[in-house]
Amino acid sequence: MLMYFKNRVVSFSGGNHFFARQNPHPLPVQVQNLPQTLEMVNESGHSKRPMCPSCSKPTRLCLCTRLKTPCLENSVAVTILQHSLEKNHPLNSTRIASIGLQNLSVISVSDVNYEAEFVIRLLNSNLEMGSRNLDENSSRNNKDSNFDSNAAVSFTIEKYGAISPSQNQHLNKPWEQSLAEMQGKTEHSGSFREAIDDIRKGFIVKKLQRKLLDGSSKFQELKEFEVSVPSGSVLLFPSESSIGTEEIDFEVKNLIVLDGTWAKAKRMYNENPWLKMLPHLRLDVEKLSLYSEVRRQPRAGYLSTIESIVYALKAVGEKDCEGLDHLLDVFESMVVDQRRCKDEGLRQRFSNCN
Repeated sequence: MLMYFKNRVVSFSGGNHFFARQNPHPLPVQVQNLPQTLEMVNESGHSKRPMCPSCSKPTRLCLCTRLKTPCLENSVAVTILQHSLEKNHPLNSTRIASIGLQNLSVISVSDVNYEAEFVIRLLNSNLEMGSRNLDENSSRNNKDSNFDSNAAVSFTIEKYGAISPSQNQHLNKPWEQSLAEMQGKTEHSGSFREAIDDIRKGFIVKKLQRKLLDGSSKFQELKEFEVSVPSGSVLLFPSESSIGTEEIDFEVKNLIVLDGTWAKAKRMYNENPWLKMLPHLRLDVEKLSLYSEVRRQPRAGYLSTIESIVYALKAVGEKDCEGLDHLLDVFESMVVDQRRCKDEGLRQRFSNCN
C-alpha cells in the first residue's frame, strides 16, 4: 500500500530505497509456526511448485521460517482492507503482517463495477439516530429487500462514486446531510459532526456487491464483507483532514490500512465512503522504502503496507518496538529474494541469447 502525506511520504504499495541494513542476505532460518501442509500451485498453467499455505510464497522462499518469535501480540488492532487484485502479487507485504501480527484482520475489497450497497449499524444500540422504513405498507411491499431496519444508514454507491440513500429508507437530517457531505457537495455542518460523533462510538458496516448478469438487466447481489469498526479506530490515509499522531486526543485501538497500489487505494477510499467518517491519520516520517529496486512506484518515497503499519503502531504507542522492527527485517529479506530472482532471470535470458 502506498501513502503520501502532505510533504512527507507514508504508505501504500510502492516504495523507494528504505534505510540500509548491514546484512543484505536473507535472515537465518528458524523454525517457528511452520505450516503443517504444502500445496501444489499451478504457476502460469505450466509447471507446479510447492507453496507455503501460510505466507503464500514458494517453499524455498518461505517467510514463516524467518520469524524469530511467535506472532506479535499487538495491543492496537490492525484491519487491512486489501484490494482483491493485490493478494497474489509476489511483493505484497500484507503476508508479513498476516504471519507476524496476532491482532489482525484482512478484508478483501473489490472495485464497484455496477453498484454496491452499504449498511451501517451502530454498535451502541441505545443511540436513536438512524433510519426507518417510509411506512408500514412500504415495508410490507418490500419485505424481500435487503434493507436492514436496524441500520443507522443504508446507501448505494455507483461505479463512478455517486451516492444515494437506499430505496425505501428515510434518513433523519444528520444522516441525510452526511451523505451529501461524504460526496463533498456541502461544507461540513453540525449535522455531519453529529453523525460522525455516533459513528466514532463504533459501528458495523456491511457491503453488498451487485453485478449485472450476462445478457440480462437483472443483477446478482453478494455480501462482500461485514466489518466491525470499534471505538478508537483511525484510518491511515492522506487527506486534507488527516492529523499527525501528536494531535490525537483519544486512545487509538484499531488501525485501518488500505493495501493496494496508490491508484487502487484511492479507488477503495472513494468507493467506501464510510471511511471518510473516521479520523484520518498521517505519518510524519522521513524514511525511504525498501521497495524501490523491485516494485514500480508513482513517485519516490512511498512506503509498503508493512512499513506503514510498523511506523504507525510505533507512533500510537505500541510497546514491542523490537518485535515490530523484526517484521521489517523479514520484509527486507523478501525484497532481497525478489531482487536475486530478478537478477537470476536476467542472467538466464542473457545466456540463452548467446
